[in-house]
Amino acid sequence: MEYSDFLKTKQKAHIESGFDVIENELNINLFPFQRFIVKRALKAGKYAIFADCGLGKTLMQLDWAYQVSKQTNKKVLILAPLVVVEQTKREAIKFNIPIDFIDADNYEQLSNIDSSIYAGVVLDESSILKNFEGETKKLILEKFYKTPYKLACTATPSPNDPMEMGNHSEFLDVMSRNQMLAMYFVHDGGETAKWRLKGHAVKKFYEFIGTWAIMLNKPQDIGFVMEGYALPKLNLIEKQIITPDRDNGQLFNDAIISATNFNAELRATMDLRLQEVVNIINSRPDENFIIWIKHNIEGERLKKLLPESIEVKGSDTNEWKKEKLLGFANNEFRILITKTKIASFGMNFQNCRNQIFASLDFSFEGLYQAMRRSYRFGQKNEVNCYLITTDTMANVKQSINNKQKQFEIMQNEMSKAINENLKGNKMSENDFDITTESNEWYTIKRGDSCQLINDIPDKSIGFSVFSPPFAELYTYSSHVEDMGNSKDYKEFLIQFDFIIKGLHRILMDGRNVAVHCMDLPIQKGKEGYIGLRDFSGMILTAFQNAGFIYHSRVTIWKDPVIEMQRTKAKGLLHKQVKKDSTQVRVGIPDYVMIFRKEGEGKDPVTNTDLPVDLWQKYASPVWMDIDYGNTLQGFRNGREDNDEKHICPLQLGTIERLIHLYSNKGDTIFTPFMGIGSEVYQSVKMGRRGYGIELKESYFDLSKKNCASAIELKNQLSLL
Repeated sequence: MEYSDFLKTKQKAHIESGFDVIENELNINLFPFQRFIVKRALKAGKYAIFADCGLGKTLMQLDWAYQVSKQTNKKVLILAPLVVVEQTKREAIKFNIPIDFIDADNYEQLSNIDSSIYAGVVLDESSILKNFEGETKKLILEKFYKTPYKLACTATPSPNDPMEMGNHSEFLDVMSRNQMLAMYFVHDGGETAKWRLKGHAVKKFYEFIGTWAIMLNKPQDIGFVMEGYALPKLNLIEKQIITPDRDNGQLFNDAIISATNFNAELRATMDLRLQEVVNIINSRPDENFIIWIKHNIEGERLKKLLPESIEVKGSDTNEWKKEKLLGFANNEFRILITKTKIASFGMNFQNCRNQIFASLDFSFEGLYQAMRRSYRFGQKNEVNCYLITTDTMANVKQSINNKQKQFEIMQNEMSKAINENLKGNKMSENDFDITTESNEWYTIKRGDSCQLINDIPDKSIGFSVFSPPFAELYTYSSHVEDMGNSKDYKEFLIQFDFIIKGLHRILMDGRNVAVHCMDLPIQKGKEGYIGLRDFSGMILTAFQNAGFIYHSRVTIWKDPVIEMQRTKAKGLLHKQVKKDSTQVRVGIPDYVMIFRKEGEGKDPVTNTDLPVDLWQKYASPVWMDIDYGNTLQGFRNGREDNDEKHICPLQLGTIERLIHLYSNKGDTIFTPFMGIGSEVYQSVKMGRRGYGIELKESYFDLSKKNCASAIELKNQLSLL
């Protein structure tokens, strides 16, 4: 494969597999913005509709399913939560959509469904995908892997939940969750479930979603001015209860609780909170109420305090849940008691303008989804949401407020970015200027090493030392040429192979390449298990395949305590020894993998200035005395504002030893991943000539200063 062809494979573009439909063939009840969305989803074939509550997702998915069934003359399946299935069937009748070729069933029946008979599948309330783990999620992906038409519909997903986006992307055959995480996200230390967008990749990520999804909070978001799409006023009414003094040895009760003692605090304050619920309901005797609870015991207590109420809980039969949830929507009774995980997805409770959160927790998403059952387009009245808190739970409300502000900002930015270009964009290629600085001591270039290495003459490099991008662990830029922007290790190694083959050509016969690396942690939140990836083994195999000889390996000791403090890795925590020591591991060291090009060197490396005691230190298989703080100063200046991780420059002590061992004065030392210029800087200091290539502009600019300072330092020493 030519390198230019390989770069094209890295550019992500969603392939449309659908069909065009004439607008007058669509359901006459669709509004113009809904027609636009349905046409777009049919054209794509596999698509996601992220539309806020009340924007008509049910009608859009029903007409999408009908059009697919007409096109293929085969059935289409709509999967939805239990009670939503009944609502979907009622909507089909209401809007005169033929359902002879449309089946609607709930997710619990998935294992009994023959997916092969369907030409299309719709996931209604598809955001529940993120709650599906293990066999259930796998079953959805496996059963509909070959289904040609797919539609996922949900309200605006959480911008901070990459798992939800990844599962949607995987379901729609766009990109696997793991590929998406590697491409656009970084892992937050030891918190295995926490991923966040790479700083430079935010816009690219949302543009990527825009190639297979549309998002809107209101029709205006996609260019349609519509009357009637204005939400009524939402009243968030906090009712804080002052708890009696407790015998805790303190002047006041503790106002800060954590996830650890949260449930205990709910039990301790239950009677006070539930009495406030009763007071609120009695103040509005003629209005409907939904009471959201956390514990079953709260439901039992409320039913005694409010005899006319009906509770729907997890242990109820499906028939009871369906009957009572629909019954409340039809005003058959006044007070519904339930939990957010049971009734906060898909239900339309616009008949109810009052909600009470008797057990407020840290989950903003649970609160948001529950409120939207009543507070949605089509609601005619002001909505009252009562938040029952206590003075001991002040930080819970503050946490929700902070999450709400963040959610609103991210939601707006996400919608704007996705819909800014409805055709989507690709990663940029060659959108940078190739810059060169050269003098008697070094040549440094800004550009892509895989291409610029071709400019270096055969057998002109005496030694090469570098630290390659660690595939998905660190990413340095948004360029498609950046090896850190690889969807997986296979793609990384294909690109790295262009470098290795180039190194084999430019290296003098019999000379060496030193590669700094480490084995990489595998996080449970991404791949489902905790372990290590043999990155050093991958590098070894790649160099051997290119004709290099595996020459030596140095282990560089790192302090496991510092690693534990930095990463909070489960395997390094002492408490894990007591809990289950099968999960503990040693700290992850750095390695220097040394390879040799075959052939007899015409210019052997002679180290007459290497005394025995220093040689014995060099010859140790473990370098215990490398100072991790001895790096090129000022490296933080190469970190741009939107970078998620600063570059990790190779320690100068490591570079010094390797150059001393494997090169002569006057040799040219090459690094294809120059970063801030550490290898070139150290080469110049030691009387060699440096040659470096760096893709990222801010790092290249800093390397220019650092390399120039090496010449100044050298000149000062020569004067002395």
